[in-house]
Amino acid sequence: MAMALTTDLKVIVFQIDGKEYAVPVAQVRSIEKVQHITRVPHTFPFVKGVINLRGVVTPVIDLRIRFGLNEADYTESTRVVIVSIGDNEAGLIVDAANDVIDIPSAMIEPPPEIVGSVASEYIEGVAKIDKRLMILIDLENVLSSKQAKEL
Repeated sequence: MAMALTTDLKVIVFQIDGKEYAVPVAQVRSIEKVQHITRVPHTFPFVKGVINLRGVVTPVIDLRIRFGLNEADYTESTRVVIVSIGDNEAGLIVDAANDVIDIPSAMIEPPPEIVGSVASEYIEGVAKIDKRLMILIDLENVLSSKQAKEL
């Protein structure tokens, strides 16, 4: 008799506009305070520019703009989550990043058809833990320029 394999997904939880989002820890390089961002001309509106992170020039994406939300001023709790997918590395500006949790894979559901104002192609799934609802981000689509060209 085969045992069902249940695995936990370890994620970093961050906030944007009062909602909780999550990305797998395996895709997160570091979490940084906001530093000087050098603007780059002729980029998509959600690309804030680039930062020099320990000698590596890294593009920075404002997730609020990427998700079609209102921009917000940076605060003490604003963070840049450095993520990587394959050879692509980028910083994601989030309102706050303050949690690492394990989500049992059985608790991850496919994204509902409509998830508020965030385009569903950026969402991999949702998980309800206790009274919290976490939206799992599809980083590949968030970082993809193919999606960006359609905006």
